[in-house]
Amino acid sequence: MFYQPSQNDHGLPHDPIKSCVVPRPIGWISTLSAAGVLNLAPYSFFNLVATNPALVMYASNGRTPHGDKDTVTNITETGEFVVNMATWRQREPMFQSSASLAPEVDEFSHVGLATLPSRLVKPPRVAGAPIHLECIQHQTLELPHDDPGGRNVLVIGRVVGVHIDDAVIQDGRVDLARVQPIARLGYGDYARVDTIFSMGFSKSLAPGA
Repeated sequence: MFYQPSQNDHGLPHDPIKSCVVPRPIGWISTLSAAGVLNLAPYSFFNLVATNPALVMYASNGRTPHGDKDTVTNITETGEFVVNMATWRQREPMFQSSASLAPEVDEFSHVGLATLPSRLVKPPRVAGAPIHLECIQHQTLELPHDDPGGRNVLVIGRVVGVHIDDAVIQDGRVDLARVQPIARLGYGDYARVDTIFSMGFSKSLAPGA
């Protein structure tokens, strides 16, 4: 089959585009509003994009009934956020934190998660997540949106601090089979990373591998 995304002429019950770029890491992002309200939300348009300096990006699509998504608003106002690794063990609270709630609602309390203090930024970390990336806002880019009332935003953050649970470090490496991170597929589907294979490690690729 062939279709044009702008025409949405695939003829299927659901747009398959999200199943064509998979698996996508989940940026489980915690922020703190200017008024001091905690927010937590997962974003599957997320990735590490550079290592020198370390930069991550996430994209926020659309709006909520109350306007821009709270993560975008909070980062715009405060310039800080934390990326918490979403894992199989915390899959349920991660999913629950995707609900569209009013800005005054604390998602940590709403989904029953405890917090851990960060060292270099004000937003807290998710207790129980094995890896956290403390970030400061580097740049926010406005992207096109087909709906005049919608908004697509790309946020790039500079990683200023990394927390890794010592329990998941084995032989000097992060043991991802033990971590069991989850990733987003298309539709309502997710993947769990628990099978890992190697195909060599090129010295020429080492700095960005």
